[in-house]
Amino acid sequence: MTTDLMRRVTGGASRHDPFPLYAELRAERVNVLGDGSYALGRYEDVVALLHDPRISSDPHNATDPGSIAVIDNAPFIQRDPPDHDRLRSIAMRYFGPPDSAGMVSGMEPEIRRFVDGLADALPQSGEADLVDRFAYPLPVSVICGLLGVPERDAPQFHSWTEAIVKGFDAGEQEGAEDLVKRRDECEVAMFGYVRDLADKHRQQPDGSMLSRLANDDSADVMTEVELATTSLLLLVAGHETTVNLTANGALTLLRHPWALDRLRDEPDWAIPLVEELLRYEPPVQYLPNRVALADIDVAGTTIPRGARVTLLLAAASRDPERFADPDRFDPDRPDNEHLGFGSGIHYCFGAPLARIEAQVSLTALASRLDNPRLVADPPPYRPSPVLRGPVHLPVAYDGLLPR
Repeated sequence: MTTDLMRRVTGGASRHDPFPLYAELRAERVNVLGDGSYALGRYEDVVALLHDPRISSDPHNATDPGSIAVIDNAPFIQRDPPDHDRLRSIAMRYFGPPDSAGMVSGMEPEIRRFVDGLADALPQSGEADLVDRFAYPLPVSVICGLLGVPERDAPQFHSWTEAIVKGFDAGEQEGAEDLVKRRDECEVAMFGYVRDLADKHRQQPDGSMLSRLANDDSADVMTEVELATTSLLLLVAGHETTVNLTANGALTLLRHPWALDRLRDEPDWAIPLVEELLRYEPPVQYLPNRVALADIDVAGTTIPRGARVTLLLAAASRDPERFADPDRFDPDRPDNEHLGFGSGIHYCFGAPLARIEAQVSLTALASRLDNPRLVADPPPYRPSPVLRGPVHLPVAYDGLLPR
């Protein structure tokens, strides 16, 4: 039964609404899957394991890695302390406090200008795909500028990223073997690209994050391979999840017109609004392939050492034992400690930037689109069950309102 539930989560039929399945998985508390792995969806358990040093992010520790890509020189998201802490700390020098305290907040004016340009470019009346015309271009432009990637190369790395994401959780998708093969090919190609780009930045520094990392003369620096894997991670994660956050947010607002109206009248409401979106329709649904480093007891069930563990973030963020009326969209919800960005040492590196991008873009949509409505509900979704969001979001509206 549990195995069937998880298979239904990963299958495409439930992509538009996996939350009833998450509720069933929560009811079992510790779900033993057919492949010997475990899945947990209660808030209390998920938070505890996210902070438990006995839970590893390194697939090398799995007794049976299954379909996990087990590679050496993995990015810090697939490493444990002390390697994880060292690499993340070096990357953070050029992204956040204390060394670069104003970097993200300093990008907000440019993000607003770019969002205004995207809104101005929408058809004056009629219909637009808010993924292709809005949710996708913004984070791609931002991550290109942040890392120092020529924007002309964006279509190429987007193609690589799509293949990597599809292969990352191929699972029950049709042609899974081919998807995994294509994923591996694209990872190799993208690794070579960012390695060459770092070399160019060493020769011609431009002040971008990748350029500063490549020319770092601190006592502790990344090796050439570590720099390439970190850059690859930031390129993929830096736009794929934010596309889904913005698209899921636009879809949710269109399903709740009262929220659109309020956001139009109260732009500052975007702050709690985005937090509720991260709880209610998170771009990252769950964290697969964590590994138990020791036997771990949860409510009388032992997760054995070496077992793979899936932490169902989206299920935990709708746990009725933690959130009142969890299936209701309520941006005024108090004490909203959602798991939209995870928790613990692997808390989303780019969370501050993603928040700003979502707040600015959704406020612009609310203020600029006159009488917007969904063309299709549900819209078509991406194949990935982990990084969940619409692949297209066609919207009709009566015109564009002035700024």
